[in-house]
This record gives sequence, structure tokens and C-alpha cells, in this order.
Amino acid sequence: MTRIKRGYIARKRRTKICLFTSSFRGAHSRLTRTITQQKIKALVSAHRDRDRKKRDFRRLWISRINAVIRENRKKIYYSYSRLMYNLYKRQLLLNRKILAQIAILNRNCLYMISNEIIK
Repeated sequence: MTRIKRGYIARKRRTKICLFTSSFRGAHSRLTRTITQQKIKALVSAHRDRDRKKRDFRRLWISRINAVIRENRKKIYYSYSRLMYNLYKRQLLLNRKILAQIAILNRNCLYMISNEIIK
């Protein structure tokens, strides 16, 4: 009976994982067992942080809107929560991302929107 050599499937799988972790430091890019562990850890972190990024951007938009609205105290005393409440009451569909861009690029436009909502 002739000798049967092992296939290349396992090596192919390991090299594929090695390519994923090639930029990691030390044993995390050299040893097969730690490579697989680090790959799993990296993918878990990426999945978790995709949701966290959405959360962080929402917080950033809210703080930007609030800062600009509170800055204009001479004319009216207003806050973020009152602005959003009045927007929903008037059924104006402007999301926080758009309001934050308006607040940064054109403050007078945001002041006009808030004044129109109050009236």
C-alpha cells in the first residue's frame, strides 16, 4: 500500500487566518492557536464597536445642537430637549445629524427654525 500524504486543506485554512492577523504583534501573528484566538477577539470587538460608533455619534450630535441652542440666550431661553419636543409637536422631520450640521455650518438657520417653532 502506498503512503498517503496529508492534504493541504488545513494549511490553507491556517494561512488564511495568518493573513488576517499578519499585522498583529508578537505571537498573535505567529502561533496558530493564539492567531485563532486573536482573530475571534478582533471580530467581536469590531462587531461591538459598530454599535458603539452609532451611539457615540448620536451623543456628539446632541451635544453640538444643545451647545448652539443654549448659546443664543439673548433672544430666547431654549434647550435641546425643548427644541426636539417642539420639532416633534410640529411634525418637522429633521434628524439629529442634519440639525447638528445646520448648527455648525449655519447657526442663523437653526435660530430661525427654533424661532418659527416657538411661534
